Amino acid sequence: MNNIKKTTIGGQALFEGILMRGPEKVSVVLREESGEMSVKTDRFSSISDRYRILKMPFLRGVVSLFESLIMGTQAIAYSTDEEDKKDEKGMDLSTILTIFASLFISILVFFFIPTLITSLFKRVISNVLALNLIEGIIRILLFLGYISFISNLEDMKRIFMYHGAEHKTIHCYEKGLDLTVENVRTCSRLHRRCGTSFLFTVMIVSILILSTFGWPNPLMRLLIRIIMLPVIVGVSYEINKVLGRSDSIFSKVLTAPGLLIQKLGTVKEPTDDMIEVAIRSLEEVIPEDENLDIW
Repeated sequence: MNNIKKTTIGGQALFEGILMRGPEKVSVVLREESGEMSVKTDRFSSISDRYRILKMPFLRGVVSLFESLIMGTQAIAYSTDEEDKKDEKGMDLSTILTIFASLFISILVFFFIPTLITSLFKRVISNVLALNLIEGIIRILLFLGYISFISNLEDMKRIFMYHGAEHKTIHCYEKGLDLTVENVRTCSRLHRRCGTSFLFTVMIVSILILSTFGWPNPLMRLLIRIIMLPVIVGVSYEINKVLGRSDSIFSKVLTAPGLLIQKLGTVKEPTDDMIEVAIRSLEEVIPEDENLDIW
């Protein structure tokens, strides 16, 4: 077996399909009701390719997240609406509104509500670090509760199965095995460089960074958290970048919570036909230059 390769290729599970993003292309492969696969592949050029400064550490993480939000939102719309299944490029108004609505809800649930609940403890706790730690724990509990809730929804179960197909296929590619259903089936459904693990890292980093701002009034706390969100994302991205390259015990310990969340909720074992979709999606974005997608 060849040495294990760590790839930058990553994906997103959709409704009955998978989006796969490579260094040069983005592919969306769906399983139609007829059983056939529909394939849509486009060339991809990051804004950071045009503005090199955006490839600098800490900035590149924010750019990557924003681009992933755009592509993911467009792909979900494409996978759920027959009228959207045409070759249109660019970001329309509905995509923009969906992204802003998602960000607003995320800030409300994972930043405003935790800081509001923690305010109730201020009467008995005056230590700033303790208050921020309590807020962080509440944020993590809300996140785990959210994962637990959506993982039990029937529609989401199938999406999480496609998520598992995506992970297993990338593992197979990284091991240098032929991309066949039989080989992919033997690979793990858990992946250390998954977006779920990244979100957990964001939760932990937010505790450390926000603790440096004290505990001002609720409105100022919320404003600080919104302003610092890009910083938190940038730092979390760099941490994941380092951990993703390492196979040390230290790295495995730090990524274990993210893998546990994947195991408990967001990643499930796929069926063979789901694996076929993942294989096709990955094959569409593998670059000719084998060094182009090294993590």
